[in-house]
Amino acid sequence: MEPINTFKGKAIALPIKDIDTDQIIPARFLKTIDKQGLGANLFTDWRYFEDGSPKPDFLLNQPRAQGAAILVAGDNFGCGSSREHAPWALMGYGFQAVISTSFADIFKGNCYKNGLIPIEVDESLHTELLESAAADEPYEIEVDLPNQLIRLPDGRTATFPIDAFSKKCLTAGIDQLGYLREQAAAIAEYEAGHLDRVSTL
Repeated sequence: MEPINTFKGKAIALPIKDIDTDQIIPARFLKTIDKQGLGANLFTDWRYFEDGSPKPDFLLNQPRAQGAAILVAGDNFGCGSSREHAPWALMGYGFQAVISTSFADIFKGNCYKNGLIPIEVDESLHTELLESAAADEPYEIEVDLPNQLIRLPDGRTATFPIDAFSKKCLTAGIDQLGYLREQAAAIAEYEAGHLDRVSTL
């Protein structure tokens, strides 16, 4: 995983509440353990007709969605069943962050583990972002992870929450296993002393 610090990207709006993980990536695509190609199946039941042709009215099939890096979604994004394939599919399409008023806890955890930034904002700002990101003109948002800020085109900023451990891993470009490996020397030192302590019991 690459370190994440500050990035800017075009935002698009999908103002639908309670989008669950089966809508993000349907269960029939969960057989794979490979992330490759999942982006093509993101929102597939909304995105394609039964014959596989794209639905022209769906957001991701419209020209303004091309190259988007930030998805502004409705409340309670990522609810439903737990599946790591959901952030895989979003990232496979090219998204680096999702903005909403709230996220399902398991989905949020899976995002952090894979390098997708779930950004929670208040309802007032969320409404503004949905309107701006739905406009025909490109709308870019800058995400500053170290300072936990988003910067809007007019220069305004807003903070977003993230737990300290997830932030540390994302900015360092490591997952949970990578973090443990970084502690190898401290773990070895503890284990060596622990053997001495146990032997005196």
